[in-house]
Amino acid sequence: MVIPESWSVRLPFLTALEEDWRPLPRWAVTAWLAFYALFLLQLARGSGLLLMIDLVFIPIHEGGHLLFGYFGHALMIAGGTILQLFVPLALAAYFFFQRQIAGTVFCVFCFFEQLLPIATYMADARAQELPLLTVGDPEFVEHDWFAMFSALGVLEHDTQIAFIVRSIGWIGMFATTGWLVWQGWAKGARQRGV
Repeated sequence: MVIPESWSVRLPFLTALEEDWRPLPRWAVTAWLAFYALFLLQLARGSGLLLMIDLVFIPIHEGGHLLFGYFGHALMIAGGTILQLFVPLALAAYFFFQRQIAGTVFCVFCFFEQLLPIATYMADARAQELPLLTVGDPEFVEHDWFAMFSALGVLEHDTQIAFIVRSIGWIGMFATTGWLVWQGWAKGARQRGV
C-alpha cells in the first residue's frame, strides 16, 4: 500500500502501512484455521470450551458502564457495549500497524464474535428474561437494550435488529477467516516463491 507523502508527513505512523505483512508459516496458518473452524463449530452448536472467551468480555462490558458513566446516563447505558467492541477493535488496529496477520485476525474475529452475545442481549430487550449483571447497586439494574431501544423508539423491533447484528457477526467471522486464508496462505505462498 502506498501512502501519499502529504499524509505520511502529517501522520508518520501511517508509513507502517507501506510495509508488507509479516509472513505466517504454513503450519501456523493451518493451526489458526483449525482453531477458527472449531470455534465456529462450537458457536453454531451453542456450546464448547472456546465460547468461554465471552467471559473475558463481561468485566470489559461492565467496566464500560463505569467508564462512560461520567458522561451521562445515556452513554453509561451504551458504554458497556461500546467498550466491549472497542477493546478488540483497538487491539486489531495495533496488530494491523505491526503488520501481524495472526494478531489482527484474532482481534477482528473477536470483534465480530462479540456481536453474537450482544445480539442475544438485544433480542431480550422486551422479554427481559436473561439474568443481568451489574457492578453497582443490584436493586438498580437496568437492561441496556431495553433502555436504548425504548429511547430510540424501536423496542418492538428488538428481535429484527438482533437478527441483523447476529448476521453481521457471522459474516464478519467468516470473512475474517477467509482473509486469513488469502493473506496467510495464498499471498504467503507467493511471497515464499511457491
